[in-house]
Amino acid sequence: MQEIHILLVDDNEGDVLLTKEALEEAKIVNRISVAYDGMEALSFLKKEPPFRDQESPDLILLDINLPKMDGTELLGIIKNDPHLKRIPVIMLTTSSSEKDIMTSYNNYANCYITKPVDLDRFMDVVRTIEDFWISIVKLPKSA
Repeated sequence: MQEIHILLVDDNEGDVLLTKEALEEAKIVNRISVAYDGMEALSFLKKEPPFRDQESPDLILLDINLPKMDGTELLGIIKNDPHLKRIPVIMLTTSSSEKDIMTSYNNYANCYITKPVDLDRFMDVVRTIEDFWISIVKLPKSA
């Protein structure tokens, strides 16, 4: 089975650990890279030092509430960059604000998911993301 490279952008260490655990439990082979703020994620995506040798991700899981550059600003940059705009971006955030939802879709987010506070539900959501976006959807190959 083909490996899928996921870039997880989240500043909450607990959510990072839970998301990685849920993704690693699946039978599909994944490689997970983590960026803890919007600027680090942008450097990763643009292959700036120290990320020069990193492969582009096939899928991005992006939180909105990030330090240095928030997720909606990063999303706008990604979707306006000809080399990055094909990468599917899933907004995975605690915000259920209608404004955040509209801003995300206006900036071409591929979907918007509110993180559940319940641990079991959170794990179910991550597994569902993996089931759909990795098992069912055909992702473009990274450039």
